[in-house]
Amino acid sequence: ALQAIITSVSSLVKSYCNSSIIDNAGSPGITETFDIQWDTHVVQLKDSPILSVLSVGERTNQADAYTILLNDGTDGKYEWWLDPVTDSILRTGSSGNYLCWPRGTGSVQIVYTSGYATTPEDLKLAIIDLVNYFHRDEHKERQSLAGGSLENPGTTSITNFSSVPDHIARVLDLYRI
Repeated sequence: ALQAIITSVSSLVKSYCNSSIIDNAGSPGITETFDIQWDTHVVQLKDSPILSVLSVGERTNQADAYTILLNDGTDGKYEWWLDPVTDSILRTGSSGNYLCWPRGTGSVQIVYTSGYATTPEDLKLAIIDLVNYFHRDEHKERQSLAGGSLENPGTTSITNFSSVPDHIARVLDLYRI
């Protein structure tokens, strides 16, 4: 029963945080393709935190191969920039000015790695607390204990997450994407 709770809590945390947490950290790369419908110089990646950007490519026609953009300073070329605060890739010119991504279906493709190498300690503690919370049936509103009953009303004010105590939800919110 405990293993089932651990598995369920793991899925719940990943779903709530909208992140794989550590699952993608050792992967060869996540590939995201973007459909650009209007002038913009920003694309925001789904997973977080970004560990490395392996390639950034763009194309102006669906039939074309992606042209890989540089960010290594070769010949003064910085054609994209990672904003680690928003996990976004900005399209730039070599002087740092913003350029728009080409419009079209699948016009931008980014390959990157993301996640945490190990689970952060505060998140680990929150997960352990959450496993204990469900294992002890503290999520139930009414329990019988040695002939008495225990009232346990919903403990959080966070929308759509009403069965988790605030102290756990606050930590999970730090990792929510």
